[in-house]
Amino acid sequence: MEFLTRLDPWLANLIVGLYIVAMMAFGSLILVKARRSPIWVFLLLVPYLNLLGLWVFAYVRWPGLKRSDESDP
Repeated sequence: MEFLTRLDPWLANLIVGLYIVAMMAFGSLILVKARRSPIWVFLLLVPYLNLLGLWVFAYVRWPGLKRSDESDP
């Protein structure tokens, strides 16, 4: 992050803004593919809630997958 301090402030803000937009766009695409609401991507903007959101997303029951005890014999 040291290279951002050597840039003009407008350029540093542009780089950080593009990073945030890209992170939210890719996160919303992943959420849509997982059949979740893309609104949850806003958790990525809040420190520590983003880690909690990723943890919950990883361990909740996915609608497209069947559990082994729910599969037909």
